Amino acid sequence: MLSTIVVTVLVTMLLVLIAINVATPEKKLERKIEHRHSISDEQFTREMSVLLGPAILPGNRIIPLQNGNEIFPAMLDAIRRARTTITFETYIYWSGKVGREFAEALAERARAGVAVTVTVDWAGSLKMDDDLLDCMKEAGVNVHHYRPLYWYSLTRLNNRTHRKLLVVDGVVGFTGGVGIADQWLGNAEDEHHWRDMHFRIEGPVVAQVQAAFNDNWIKSTGEVLNGEEYFPPLDPIGNSPAHVFISSPASGSESMHLMYLMAIAAAKESVDLCASYFVPDRLISQALIAARERGVRVRIMVPGHYIDSFTVKIASKACWGPLLLAGIEIHEYRPTMLHLKMLIVDREMVSVGSTNFDIRSFRLNDEASLNVYDGEFAAAMTEVYEHDLERAVAYSYEAWKRRPLKRRLIEMFITPIRSQI
Repeated sequence: MLSTIVVTVLVTMLLVLIAINVATPEKKLERKIEHRHSISDEQFTREMSVLLGPAILPGNRIIPLQNGNEIFPAMLDAIRRARTTITFETYIYWSGKVGREFAEALAERARAGVAVTVTVDWAGSLKMDDDLLDCMKEAGVNVHHYRPLYWYSLTRLNNRTHRKLLVVDGVVGFTGGVGIADQWLGNAEDEHHWRDMHFRIEGPVVAQVQAAFNDNWIKSTGEVLNGEEYFPPLDPIGNSPAHVFISSPASGSESMHLMYLMAIAAAKESVDLCASYFVPDRLISQALIAARERGVRVRIMVPGHYIDSFTVKIASKACWGPLLLAGIEIHEYRPTMLHLKMLIVDREMVSVGSTNFDIRSFRLNDEASLNVYDGEFAAAMTEVYEHDLERAVAYSYEAWKRRPLKRRLIEMFITPIRSQI
């Protein structure tokens, strides 16, 4: 009898714990945002500034970096040039050539007297060997895991930081989709080398990248990183208005969701979306279809055969039917895993960063995105998009209707839990 009671209590506790972890925040958007103004309208940028948080700041220079061949050398060069501070936050940090190179570069700067602070997600760094952590810690790098597994943190186990942020000396920032792992090496030349982008940032908006890092550093340590070595005066250095904003279940959980909905609602001519994990909710699907109905060309590029999550692939394709029927174009990237996250609207606005186009990123993960409101930058990113599109194959509504019965049955089981994948 006693054993039965104990088992019942344990099972109940487990079910409660699971329910707490899978629950999305109470605050959520429920109604479609109407098309009221375009991207070029001053009212649009005014609302994006006040509703998403940080103001849009002029005078920035954003340099796009393609794949590991450009991304890792640029990041490591910035780290090795650091003179006062380095702040670095990432989801994926795995052992391997890239992980070793970053650990040694960060450790060397710490030994040289640079204040180096690093946040790595506990779940995302499970494949990180202790010797890399020891290498950094012994050199004086201040390393903290985000949401490590302790009995008192079990209710927050499902809240991960998915942000990718690097700031050097408070004047140079990086963000994008790249993790610290060997699959991002190379130039997306085959299935073993992923397709992705990162962005080097200079100008006033770097302070917002630093503030974004501070958000989770405070949660992990209770310490605020401030002073001129972290937030120096930043003069205009380019021509791109931009802002960096964050979201998390604790605060601003709907920021990313709201940003996508507002941008799509403002579109007049084109929406070009590159999404490594495309699992839209009802509101996003409605917004995309509404854009198409008012004459906007909507193109969505997603991974094809090569994808690191089978469940995401199933959940994604399950929702394509109404989109395809509305005339939205969906293309599957063929050469390798497509990990790039980028939205381009009317060739006037670009949004990049860590945020996936799925419910987990909208409501469960800690995310950071960079929005750039610059036609010249948007035109350059459209060229990148078109180049990738040449390596993708269009998917038709007829092909969607011919999905095998086995696939449809699997969709029935996965769709109800799509917010967790």
